[in-house]
Amino acid sequence: MKTEKMFGANELKQTRFYQDVFAEGKQEAKLEAIPQLLALGLSVEQIAQALGLDEQAVRQAIQPKS
Repeated sequence: MKTEKMFGANELKQTRFYQDVFAEGKQEAKLEAIPQLLALGLSVEQIAQALGLDEQAVRQAIQPKS
């Protein structure tokens, strides 16, 4: 009889796939917050610092999509 161990939540969180997807989701949430922070009057520099992003990434996020 073959016994297979179920993948638990802790093991899942340690996989590279989970970590990559989780990091991507966090990055996307940060980018989505940028317009709201701009509307509050924060500068590109302040937003970058608050979100832990590069200023260039913030500038790219506020560029109109074509």
